[in-house]
Amino acid sequence: MPFKTLLLPLLTVAGAALVAACAPMTALNAVVPERSRLTADVAYGGNPRQKLDIYRPSATAPSGGYPMVVFFYGGSWNSGSRTDYKFVGEALASRGVVTLVADYRLYPEVTYPDFLQDSASALAYGLREARSLSADPTRVFVMGHSAGGYNAAMLALDERWLKEQGQDPKRLAGWIGLAGPYDFYPIENPDAKPVFHHPNYPPDSQPIEFAQAGSPPTFIGAAEDDKLVNPTRNSAQMVARLRAVGVPVSYQVYPRANHVTLAGAFAWPLRFIGPVLDDVAGFVNTTAPRTRSTAMVAPESSSSARPYEAAPTLAATSGAR
Repeated sequence: MPFKTLLLPLLTVAGAALVAACAPMTALNAVVPERSRLTADVAYGGNPRQKLDIYRPSATAPSGGYPMVVFFYGGSWNSGSRTDYKFVGEALASRGVVTLVADYRLYPEVTYPDFLQDSASALAYGLREARSLSADPTRVFVMGHSAGGYNAAMLALDERWLKEQGQDPKRLAGWIGLAGPYDFYPIENPDAKPVFHHPNYPPDSQPIEFAQAGSPPTFIGAAEDDKLVNPTRNSAQMVARLRAVGVPVSYQVYPRANHVTLAGAFAWPLRFIGPVLDDVAGFVNTTAPRTRSTAMVAPESSSSARPYEAAPTLAATSGAR
């Protein structure tokens, strides 16, 4: 039997064990090559949790600057640290993307909507400082995984949060959601219930409510084997809503990924799980700059990615993480 044939199952088992044992996935950072120019512990606010790390490509910036991604991690809004996601920053920087990995305040220190206000402040920092970081201010994206995908979606679709920071989501070139919860009431995950004041859920707090014409171009990635955030109710339904109003959407479903490994696939030991890095970097590097004209008129989607069929009403578990 060829060596590669033997190696793949071993890598699959080892990778799954590695990720399962590390929540968050700190062990992945130990095998990530350090090739970017890292500026750590940058404050975007006065609270100790209001800091971010900046990963810049090592090569000379192109004319006009690199694209920028501001990334928010998951963890049910009650766990996580930006330092655990070095592998995401390094991976995107290696593809020519200035990447900001941001912390935000967590439960029980805060509940909804405080972590959204923190996230908006971090994203506003990126929009303001893009030029000084060798990035193009018309090519700024917000991205998140799991609970961080919720944060990213709300910042991109609901103008309230960036408006508080003197910014506008129409300035975003696009947003990227990986295994994000976008329509998850009633909450079944006990860790997330107190974050959203269960059972007294705050109004206007579901991203699906804000899918509208003129929203930024979108990349949504889902794990086919996601037991925590239902991909049909959340990802597929969001894709259907955005496409229905003319927003260009790239949608990819990864058959070999689960909820956790969808993010872990950014690290080179786990890239065999699926081309998540390639797809996200391709979306970022090929999406047109955001201008006033593109913000006002959303073109038809040309995505050929394989979608799930979205249902208008679903009772499936959302499992917000």
